[in-house]
Amino acid sequence: MARPEEPVTETSAPAAPVDHRALLELALTAAAEAATVLSEGVGRVRTSVATKSTSTDMVTEMDREAERLIERRLLGARPDDAMRGEEGTSRTGTSGVEWIVDPLDGTTNYLYGHAGFAVSIAARFDGRVVAGVVHDPLHGDVFSARVDHGAFRNGERIAVSGAHDLAHALVATGFSYDPERRERQARVLTSVLPAVRDIRRMGAAAVDLCSVACGRVDAFYERGLQPWDHAAGALVAAEAGALVGDLEGGPPSGEFCLAAGPGLFEPLASLLRRAGAGQA
Repeated sequence: MARPEEPVTETSAPAAPVDHRALLELALTAAAEAATVLSEGVGRVRTSVATKSTSTDMVTEMDREAERLIERRLLGARPDDAMRGEEGTSRTGTSGVEWIVDPLDGTTNYLYGHAGFAVSIAARFDGRVVAGVVHDPLHGDVFSARVDHGAFRNGERIAVSGAHDLAHALVATGFSYDPERRERQARVLTSVLPAVRDIRRMGAAAVDLCSVACGRVDAFYERGLQPWDHAAGALVAAEAGALVGDLEGGPPSGEFCLAAGPGLFEPLASLLRRAGAGQA
């Protein structure tokens, strides 16, 4: 199964080699600072709430503030890098490194003070995500990975569950904010739910992917994610032993993202294909 990749903003080539460990350390620092900002804002009165594509898809001033902080930290240290952020940052670079940033994954959870939001930062180099951090402040979890070096939660190595029986699998998923797509996704659930142990819907794809990585759930699937939703979490899951991809043998993308241990990936993919999840 392909490593988590996503064509995003192009950078100049050829690029000189980079230190993946240094990229990860910088991402850890930026994510921790942004998580502190978000944690301090939980429960405060929001002074400027805007909307995105629908009235349900809310974005707060804290989201924007966190992205600005991350941008200053990352590009202050590496001014020649590119960056693409969920809140609109789009900057080309010449180093070959592109940062893919979601400053607040799980915005609705955040607005309600519900645990399950996170800061997600990934570094992509030469067409490959090579380092990723998902910082979940209310759970006190910092997930991290760099390519070919394993995945960690709070500095301790993690691994996917050994589940192989679909009927006993705990499966996480997410839903679109668009009402028509949500209705189609609900119909997919009528086929999936009877075939698995149970379904969980936490509301933050990056956290869900890390939950696969540490065995908190056995699998995760969702359609319609953006690169910043899955870039870091998909690397963490893959480095923890998960297979991560779409339903057709490709890497995770906006069309589909599925993560599961080797014993569950193909049985769940087959079930999802039969249920029409790739078109939902």
